[in-house]
Amino acid sequence: MTRLFSLLPLFSFLFTLDATVAFPSYGSLAGLSARELDEIIPTLQLRDPESPPGPLNDTSAKLVNDPAHPWKPAGKDDIRGPCPGLNTLASQWLPRNGIATPAQIVNAVQEGFNMGNDLAVFVTYAAFLVDGNLITNLLSIGGKTSKTGPDPPAPAIVGGLDTHAVFEGDASTTRADAFFGDNHSFNETLFDELTTFSNKFGAGFYNLTVATEFRFQRIQDSIATNPQFSFISPRYYTAYAESVFPIAFFIDGRDPSLQLDMNVARGFFQNSRMPNDFFRSNVSWTVNLIGGGIGLIFEPHPIEPGANNGSINSYTLDPNSADFSDFCKLYTDFVNNTVRGLYPNAKGALLNALNKNLDFFFSPLADSGCTQVPPFV
Repeated sequence: MTRLFSLLPLFSFLFTLDATVAFPSYGSLAGLSARELDEIIPTLQLRDPESPPGPLNDTSAKLVNDPAHPWKPAGKDDIRGPCPGLNTLASQWLPRNGIATPAQIVNAVQEGFNMGNDLAVFVTYAAFLVDGNLITNLLSIGGKTSKTGPDPPAPAIVGGLDTHAVFEGDASTTRADAFFGDNHSFNETLFDELTTFSNKFGAGFYNLTVATEFRFQRIQDSIATNPQFSFISPRYYTAYAESVFPIAFFIDGRDPSLQLDMNVARGFFQNSRMPNDFFRSNVSWTVNLIGGGIGLIFEPHPIEPGANNGSINSYTLDPNSADFSDFCKLYTDFVNNTVRGLYPNAKGALLNALNKNLDFFFSPLADSGCTQVPPFV
C-alpha cells in the first residue's frame, strides 16, 4: 500500500462562563494545557471508547431513504458542517442534532452509503482524533453553536469538523476556503461553477472527467485568490477523495453509469437530502477503490503538496508533506505531527482514550505494510 492509487484495476471495472463549568461535552480537548486538562476532565462524563462496527454482512444495493429513516430538515439548533454526506446522514441515519459517536458515524456511512469498513473507520477516527472529545466520545459534524457555551481557554480547538487545517481544508468542491470566512456553508457560486464544468465535460452530469477538471480548477482558484492556501497532507489526500465521493455515494445503486445528475447533486450538497426511493451503492467502496478513483483524477493534472507563502500565486512545494507515493507517511505524519501536536500533555483517562482511539485509527492499516506508531506516553 505504498502507493495509494496503484490499484487502478480494482477501480477500472466501475469506471465522504468558565471552562471548568461550561466546557461542551463534544468540544475537542486538543491543544489544552496540562493545567486546563486537569480542570476540565473531572467535569466531563467519561465514556469508554467503543470498538468501531465491523463490515456489513450485506453490501448490496438497498433502499436507504425508507420509512425507518425518514428525512427531516435540520432544526434551528441542529449542527451541520462542511461534509455534505454527513449532513445528509444527520437528516436520516445519525442523531439529528449533529452530535455523534465515532461508532455511530461508521455505522451510518456503511449502512447509508455502503462505504467500506476500512475507509469508514480510517476517515472517521482521523476526524475524531483531531476534532472530537476523546473523554465523552462525541464529535460535532460541524462547528460550535449556542449550545457549546463560551469557548474553552486558548489554544484549544473548540471542536467539530468546521475546524480548519486539521481535517477540513482548502479547495473544497462546494465550500469556500476558511480564509474567506465561511468554510462550511453551501456556496452557490461554487456549485454553479461545478454545474458549468458538468455541462462542459460531462454532458450535464458529474463524472470522473468532470471531477478531474474541477479538482484541478479548484486548486488553481485557491492558488490565485487565497494567500494562505495550504495543500499539504492530510488535506492533500482528502481533497482528491472528496472529488470521488459523489460518484461513489450520491448515485443510486441501481444505476451503473457513474454519472451523477446535477439535480440529485444539489440535493446532497445544498439540502442534505437523498432523492426519494434512493438506493445506496451496489459496491462497498474501500480504501483501494477510492484510491483508484483518486489516481484517475490526479494523474491528468498532477500537483504536488505545497502552499502559498502569504501572497497569492506563490505556491511553493513542501517536500516534507506526505504525497501519493507513500500512504504510510500520511498515517505516521498524522499521528506524530498532527495528533501529537494537539495532545502534548495527555495523561490518565485522556491518555488511555487517546491510545485506544489511535489503535482504532490504525486498525484498517494492520495488513497494509505500514508500521503502527507506538502508544503515546
